[in-house]
Amino acid sequence: MSTETVPAEDHIREFCNLGYAAGCPRLPAERDWDSVRFSLAGVSEAEMTLCYACERDHAPVAHGTLTYELHDGNWREPPPDVRIGRLAAGYVHAYRARRGSASI
Repeated sequence: MSTETVPAEDHIREFCNLGYAAGCPRLPAERDWDSVRFSLAGVSEAEMTLCYACERDHAPVAHGTLTYELHDGNWREPPPDVRIGRLAAGYVHAYRARRGSASI
C-alpha cells in the first residue's frame, strides 16, 4: 500500500494548474524552479522543436530548445534535466493529441 496521498481536486486546480505553486504546502523549500513553460518553435513531418523556459520567483533561470524526432519518438539531444524531458514529452503528447494525428 502506498503512503502517498492524492491532493484534493480544488488543491490541484488552485496550486498545480496555473504554473506557480508558491502557496502549496507540498512544494519543497529548496527547488530549482517554480515552473517550466514550453512553446512550439517549429513543426514539420519529421520533427517538433520546442522552446522552454524555467522560472523561479517569476524570473527566467534557464532556457533552451529541444527537438523531438517524430519518426522514432526520441529527442535529438537529451534534455538537460530529466524533469524537463518528462514535462516536454507531456507537451509533445498533448500537442499531437490536439491535432488528432500521431504523425504530427
